[in-house]
Amino acid sequence: MTRFRKNIIHSRLQNFGYIVCLVFILLIGRLYYLQIYNNKDLKNQSLKQRGSEINLYPKRGIVYDKNLIPLTNRERVTTLVIPKDKLLKDKELLNEVKKNTRLSLVTFNEILNSNSKLIQIPLKQKMSIENGNNDMFMVDITNRYSQDNLLSHVLGYVNKSENRGEAGIEKVYDDLLKEGEKKSLFIEFDKGRKIILGGAYSVENNPNPKNPGGVKLTIDYPIQKIVETTLDENRERGSVIVADIKTGDILAMASRPNFNQEDIEGYLRGDDMALYNKAIQVSYPPGSLFKIVVLLAALEENPDYIYKDYYCKGYEEIKNLTINCNRINGHGNISLKNAFAKSCNSVFIQLGKDLGAEAIINMARKLGFGEKQNIGLLEEVEGNLPKGKELIGPAIGNISIGQGNIEATPLQITNMMITIANKGIQKDMSIVKGITTKDGEMIKEFYREKDKRVISEFNSEIAQKMLEEVVLSGTARSIDLSNIGGGAGKTGSAQAILNRRETIHGWFAGYYPVDSPKYAITVFIEEGNSGSKSAVPIFEKICKEIYSINR
Repeated sequence: MTRFRKNIIHSRLQNFGYIVCLVFILLIGRLYYLQIYNNKDLKNQSLKQRGSEINLYPKRGIVYDKNLIPLTNRERVTTLVIPKDKLLKDKELLNEVKKNTRLSLVTFNEILNSNSKLIQIPLKQKMSIENGNNDMFMVDITNRYSQDNLLSHVLGYVNKSENRGEAGIEKVYDDLLKEGEKKSLFIEFDKGRKIILGGAYSVENNPNPKNPGGVKLTIDYPIQKIVETTLDENRERGSVIVADIKTGDILAMASRPNFNQEDIEGYLRGDDMALYNKAIQVSYPPGSLFKIVVLLAALEENPDYIYKDYYCKGYEEIKNLTINCNRINGHGNISLKNAFAKSCNSVFIQLGKDLGAEAIINMARKLGFGEKQNIGLLEEVEGNLPKGKELIGPAIGNISIGQGNIEATPLQITNMMITIANKGIQKDMSIVKGITTKDGEMIKEFYREKDKRVISEFNSEIAQKMLEEVVLSGTARSIDLSNIGGGAGKTGSAQAILNRRETIHGWFAGYYPVDSPKYAITVFIEEGNSGSKSAVPIFEKICKEIYSINR
């Protein structure tokens, strides 16, 4: 009995020893994790509690163009980081910084009057700092967006306090982009946060280079630059899209007015629609551009329409509705080809009455009107096509010339031009190539639907010839692209309501060169009055600039 009790005691002591050893091993493992493995994170947390963090690099992944040119995280700015009190006390230094800052005087003074104890002043160039100074620092800070805010409406913007994408690509790929690499400078203060202790500490967090960390777009940076520069030089409001005809890739997309992605608050309160991407987010009456839809509906019903002659008396009457032609005295006897080139309203209303509203709207749907193109941006709208009672009676007059309840986005117009230039083959357009690593290596490509035929090749070629005639002898005859292969397209002038008043927007959509077209270009100008005067010159300039960088 005594031996049995001794064995039990021995067994219990042995088990207790095992438990003690196990606990000891676990404690050693925990200490290793805290002191060695997780040392950096703990140190960073400690620094955050008693210091100030200066972000040296955006906490988001890079967005690239098709050639892996960074569209974000590309601009480095030399920045002075200094206690505000120190700068205010040193008048000589204050004056030197004021002369050298990239900020406006108003913004500079706002920073000086802020409650911040530690301030950041972006500089035009580096300044010399006295040796031994440990309370002021010269650092290079990489901005998320460049100063010219190139491609702002496509890239979108972020909520800085939460590092959350609020619009554009930033919003669509927020979960992926917010896992980008992080580089920070921690400046350590004393307990009262009055004195800087021990200078600054640089901290980096680099994710696995093989993990998803970037987005590659179809945008071509040099062409995007051409488009935005052209719009700004002409001080126009509206939008421009340039697309690759063979692939359906969006090479450039710009909207005006532009906005500063680093300072969104003022635009949220504004009424100039600066935050709207007018290429996809707003729909407008297409005006005479819709005559392309009417033409294709007629050709698909009977190609012999091309040989029919018409008479334009200067207006058309449909019950109690009178619609004037663009030429007050009328065009007289005129062929369909010349009526298209000169954008004759009377002839296309007559043609619309022959076809009927249903046939025209069905053709519009085949060409992608009234639905999203799903290019990779959430803000895209569907536009509008009339239906039901909106197709009855005198409505055919407005439908035939792209007015009334018809609304389209510049993207939808571009889609139509790509289809015609591809001889009736519709491409699945996109502005996103795919998801990449942080260094731009492709991981997953953006899904694209297969090409599909929506117009016969024969009728598409007829439409191409008629678009060429617009440039040769019609409403866009001011265009001279003879030295770069010629161009084709259609003008449009559309009545609309803007800010509660009537106005006329200007359109021109087309492609170049004429043989083996490469680029489809849509130009929309708000309050441009005439597409011939406002949109055509911009189309011509963009074509010539693209040619100059590709020859």
